[in-house]
Amino acid sequence: MTTTNEQIPSDNWKTRILIIGAVIGALTGLGTAYLLIQRADEEAGLKMTPGEGAKLGVSVFSFLRQITQL
Repeated sequence: MTTTNEQIPSDNWKTRILIIGAVIGALTGLGTAYLLIQRADEEAGLKMTPGEGAKLGVSVFSFLRQITQL
């Protein structure tokens, strides 16, 4: 007779994925904020046009869409 060690799937992996996603998101946001601060210091103020803001928003949504399609 053979014995199998099957484990009952749990929701533990979902919690880990959420935590990892939150950490990656926080680090990405922190990095972006740092780069914006550096740019603002170099240019004596943050000058972002509405067009640049729209481009940034589209880029973020495009990036998130690519992640969900992995």
